[in-house]
Amino acid sequence: MSFPDKEKRDKCWSSRDEYWKCLDKYSPDYNPQSGEPGPNECKQIRKLYESSCPNQWVKHFDRKRTYEKFKELMKKGYDPVEDQK
Repeated sequence: MSFPDKEKRDKCWSSRDEYWKCLDKYSPDYNPQSGEPGPNECKQIRKLYESSCPNQWVKHFDRKRTYEKFKELMKKGYDPVEDQK
């Protein structure tokens, strides 16, 4: 795999941003790593995102989104141990 040039990187990042906006609008708690299908409204955008970015980048960005959402919960006082009880 060759490293994407600037144009391909910009396309990847913009499609990722559009996908994340769609998730924020229709299913803010959705975790792309869960294996569950995402919101129907975002399926086409997800396909564009996956076709615009290298697979490793998609995995990385999905993990990054999950982690960013977790950090937001932690700032609000979320306690994962309490949530399991």
